[in-house]
This record gives sequence, structure tokens and C-alpha cells, in this order.
Amino acid sequence: MTREQRLVLTIAVLATVASFLDSTIVNVALPAIERELGGGLAAQQWIVDAYLLTLGSLILVAGAVSDVYGRIRVLRAGLVIFGVASLVIALAPDPLVLILARGLQGVGGALLVPSSLALITSTFSGAAQAKAIGTWTALTSASLLAGPLVGGLFVDLLSWRWAFVVNVVPIGLVFWLLALLGRRDVHAPGVRIDVLGAVLCAVGLGGIVYALIEQPRLGWNASVLAAGLGGVAAFAGFLVHQHRSARPMMPLGLFRIRDFGWGNLATFFVYGALGLNSFVISVYLQQGAGLPATLAGLASLPISILMAVGSGWAGSLAGRWGPRVFMTAGPLVMAAASLLMLRIGDPFDYVSQLLPGILLFGVGLTLTVSPLTAAILGAIEPARSGIASAVNNAVARIAGLLAVAMLGVITGGALDLAGLHRSLWVIAALLALGGVVSFIGIRTSVSKMQENPS
Repeated sequence: MTREQRLVLTIAVLATVASFLDSTIVNVALPAIERELGGGLAAQQWIVDAYLLTLGSLILVAGAVSDVYGRIRVLRAGLVIFGVASLVIALAPDPLVLILARGLQGVGGALLVPSSLALITSTFSGAAQAKAIGTWTALTSASLLAGPLVGGLFVDLLSWRWAFVVNVVPIGLVFWLLALLGRRDVHAPGVRIDVLGAVLCAVGLGGIVYALIEQPRLGWNASVLAAGLGGVAAFAGFLVHQHRSARPMMPLGLFRIRDFGWGNLATFFVYGALGLNSFVISVYLQQGAGLPATLAGLASLPISILMAVGSGWAGSLAGRWGPRVFMTAGPLVMAAASLLMLRIGDPFDYVSQLLPGILLFGVGLTLTVSPLTAAILGAIEPARSGIASAVNNAVARIAGLLAVAMLGVITGGALDLAGLHRSLWVIAALLALGGVVSFIGIRTSVSKMQENPS
């Protein structure tokens, strides 16, 4: 690589790590936040979902914003927004300020990831581009390994507030590297930002999430009912607008491609289950089982290790045998693992009650992720792989958003042992649906994957 290419790759990795670290730290920090600021389960749900709401709503339009205003300018804006929001979270005096700042973080995160990838694709080409994206994926995924442990150590040794300040380090490094890069921005002519689509998507999801989170606490009063119905109407308006738009940010025609449509439906069930699982395990281990934050963060580490070791192997086998068998077996194995976690009881014992389920869950997730991505992107011609990836990313974030929003309904408002067990049943059901959908819908052949490996 040239000096410029090394700088671009480092910038892209560090900018993405800033947002990825935070997404894994927050679940470990939730119990400590609740102890200090209060707000109960509903506040914990909002702390997670405020970020996912703005991220999922805006990540589709962020690519167009990057093309219109320039990738480097948008990257800088995302870094500033994310950094300022992180500092506000660290200083938050109450749950409301923290939740609003988390929403602002989601705006920054939505600008960071597409801009980072756009920098890579505009700097590298051919085999070098594929290798650079592979390096970006591997290094940013490593932050998912570090996040829970880093968050737990900060919570136990200092304060949950310091866990959010850690983002300032990679953000500062990126600004310094951008100054060294000294590249002029490039603007794509003729690109338009779908402001109406972004607003309808955000309002629609926001209304639905508000109704799901607040209904267990407030009941179906006028505000909850209005928010829910208004959210459904706004999201329906978003879909109609995307159907009629000449340049939609979510081209609905992509879903008519069999593997893309069925693959995203599987993504919705699987990633909804993953978001719910990450939340309930992290919170229950601290609030229910009484573990310190560091041990709670380490509890799910075997999943990440198995993913890091086995994902390449699973992807290679999927290329040889086709993704359908892996996309079917992987979620079903995770569903069985969730049912195995029903052994969690009082008193809690990690080795006998949780570890077997964690290991089996890691095996299932390793079997699932790479083949799922390959099947979805392999169904789309390479020229449209960028928007296809963005749509799939948005589907995954929205799935996690809605699953966490439903937690109060699932648990009855309390994440005690009974609430954890009810959540695990729901997680298992969602994963089983993901496996069944993959078995029914996925038809990618081995030759197709080899011809179109994107």
C-alpha cells in the first residue's frame, strides 16, 4: 500500500471503531447507569434504542449526504457529533439528557460508517479493495471483542461515565490523521438527499418504539395509542414514498430478488434476537445474578472469540456448499442454545448454567453471519452492492431496535429471573423463525456465489 492508502485505511478503521466500541459498552454500563440516575427498565431500553433509532433511520440517507457534501467533510461532522454526544453522556445529570445524547450519537454513527467505507472504495480498486475491506472488517470486529471488557473495567474501577469518554481517543487520532492525509474532498454530481424519506422513517420508527416501551408503564392511554398509530402511518408513508421515488434511499425493488428479500427477512429475525439477547444477558448478570460489570462483560466473550476464529472458515464452506444449509442450521443451533440458557437459576453458576449455552450460541452465530452476508450481497450485481449492504445494515439495526423496545411487554416490566426466562423463549422463537425462513427462501447456488462473491 502507498502512504495515502495506509492513512485512509487507518482513518476508516478508527472512525468505525469509535461507534462500534460504544454499541458494545453500553449494555454492560446499563445497570450502573440505572443505579445512579434511575429510570428503571424503560430508561435502560431508551438508552439503547435512542441510538439504534437515529442510526437505523439515517444510515440509508447518509451515503447520499456523503456524496453531496464530500466524504471527508461528512466524516469530520460525524466525528464531531459523536464526540460531543459522548461527552454529554459522560456529564448527563438525568436519564432524559443521556437518552437525547444517545440519539445524537446515533446521528454521528450513521455518518461515520458509510463515509469510512466510501473512503476505502474511492482509494482502493480491484483485489486491493477487497483486501482493504477485509482488513477493515477484521479490525473493526475486534472492537466488538474489546467493548464489553473495556466497559466493564471502566464501570468497576472508575465510573460508567468514563466508559463513554474512551471514544475521544480514536476520534482525536482520526482528526490528526485526516490532517496528515491532506486530501481534497470529492462531490458526486446529481445526487439528491431524500429528506422526506429520512423524516418519515425516523418519525415512524420513533412512534412505534415509544408505544412499545411506554405501554407497559402507561397502558394504552391517548399518548401511547397516538404515538403507535402515528408511527405505523408514518412508516407506511415512508414505504409508499420509497415506492414512488425516482431515486429511493431504500429501493424496494431489491426485495423482489428472492435471496435478497428472504435473506433480509432472516436478518430481521436473527438480529432482533441478537439485540435482545445482548441486552438481557448483560443486564440480568449484574442486576439479577449480582456479577460485577467486568465479569458480565467477559461472560459473552467466548461468542466473539468463536466468531473471530471461525467466521472465515464458515464463509469458505458456504462458498463450497452454498449458504442455505448454514443459514438454516446456524439460527436453529442458536435457538437451542437459548433454550439451554434456561438452566440459569438462583443461585447463579456461570460454568454449569450459562457457559454451555454461550458456547453453543457462538457456534451457531459463527455458522450464520458470513453465509448470510454472502447470500444477500451475492444476490445483487456488484454495482448495487453498496446500497444492498446499507439496506441490510438498516434492517439489522431496526430489528434490534424493535426487539429491545418490546422487552417491557415480554418481561412484564421487570428483568428478574422469570423475565429473563420469558426473554430467552422469545429469543429462541425468533432464531427458529430465522432458520425456517432461510430454509424456505434461500436458493443461492454455489456457482452463483463463485461468480458474484461480493
